[in-house]
Amino acid sequence: MTAEDTEFVWSALGGDPALVRRIANVERGGALEARLPVRELARACVGACTLAAAELGARRAGLTDVPEVRVVDGAVATAFVSERHLLVDGRAPVNFAPLSRFWRTADGWVRTHANYPHHRLRLLSALGLPEDASMGATVDVSVDAVAACLAERSAVDVEDTVYAAGGLAVALRSAKEWAAHEQGAAVARRPLLSRERIGDAPVRTLAPLSGDPLLPAAGVRVLDLARVIAGPVATRTLALLGADVLRVDSPRLPELPDQHAGTGFGKRSTRLDLDRATDRRAFEELLAGADVVVTGYRPGALDRFGLTPEALAERRPGLVVAQLSAWGGYGPWAERRGFDSLVQVATGIAETEGSAERPGALPAQALDHGTGYLLAAAVLRSLTEQTEEGGTRIVRTALAQTASWLLNGPAPEPSPGSYEPGPWLAETDSGLGRLRYARSPVSFAGGPDDWARPPGAWGSDPARWS
Repeated sequence: MTAEDTEFVWSALGGDPALVRRIANVERGGALEARLPVRELARACVGACTLAAAELGARRAGLTDVPEVRVVDGAVATAFVSERHLLVDGRAPVNFAPLSRFWRTADGWVRTHANYPHHRLRLLSALGLPEDASMGATVDVSVDAVAACLAERSAVDVEDTVYAAGGLAVALRSAKEWAAHEQGAAVARRPLLSRERIGDAPVRTLAPLSGDPLLPAAGVRVLDLARVIAGPVATRTLALLGADVLRVDSPRLPELPDQHAGTGFGKRSTRLDLDRATDRRAFEELLAGADVVVTGYRPGALDRFGLTPEALAERRPGLVVAQLSAWGGYGPWAERRGFDSLVQVATGIAETEGSAERPGALPAQALDHGTGYLLAAAVLRSLTEQTEEGGTRIVRTALAQTASWLLNGPAPEPSPGSYEPGPWLAETDSGLGRLRYARSPVSFAGGPDDWARPPGAWGSDPARWS
């Protein structure tokens, strides 16, 4: 991936090709080193997102020229592992639970994801292990029990059995095997991201901007229905740019406090049970005032609540609906759950970064972070287009589509040297304690350099717009 990749992303977003000249890359050795062009992907995603922000900001502020965009490799690399840099009162979060890992099988490898309690229980149930297999005196007891079970089974059998039970496990595949897989072939036929106009609506009117810093998304209300990393990275970025972002979660689904903290900067958080009449009414009131809805649940999971793009377009003309999924909303895996680590394993990334005998991983959860910035960029570009043409818009991204782009890029150029993340780390006090965190890599002339507020506790805010 080279400078042409930023042009490719910007074209996929429908942007004016001439504006790419406003991007200045500041390269730094040692950032996101990998066999695949991770550094180049990260640079292109952040660059396109920042340019989309600068473009919208210029339009709202009446500027003749779009502000210059700076993409600094050190800042990008630090942000792409932001979850590893987070400290809460000096304590580092645990990003992967003991049962979220690679396992040897009878014919290869499988990777599981069991960070959430319900996923852990489904994994154990699928394997015929008692729930207390993960509650032994030491972590080694649970790891040994699962390892012994998986060693006797084929990787694909484990994958199918665990998914059938609602858990998460993926067999290691090569890039060639993924290309021959029905889901891999379906992904290969799709673009990096999709953008559609799905209904008519008047031209969007956004108040003119003035003052310092320039906040392109000021006054935009974002209903955040996304979890884990990619979706929250997108909405965290929109919050940096001035949007009023309210994350809504079900009280029935557990959340990991540290994970929520790391992606909660600039946002507020509430909990609503859409199966309860009073909470449903509160949600409908929020939706009636929203400009953007971001969803990160597996395709179809929210349909019973009338949250399909078509239903949203009918109820709220002029919305921007931004959908994120792991595998894409098509093909045989359309309704499967997934996470970055699992997509790496299925698509051939893990084998490319290691081998068939010893799988590896990217230096960051780059599919999550990269897709998050792509999704934010698509929202920003949709808002810009609405100021010209109106309409209800839907944008779709998928971790597997980002993986396909990464796998098809050229081998990265050597980048000798090293970098220290210190310049791109900051600290702040919050209701959660003293936080150390990674600054956003989204930087343009006159724009914000940090979030306006630290994260709060999960579900601690009222269900209303600011």
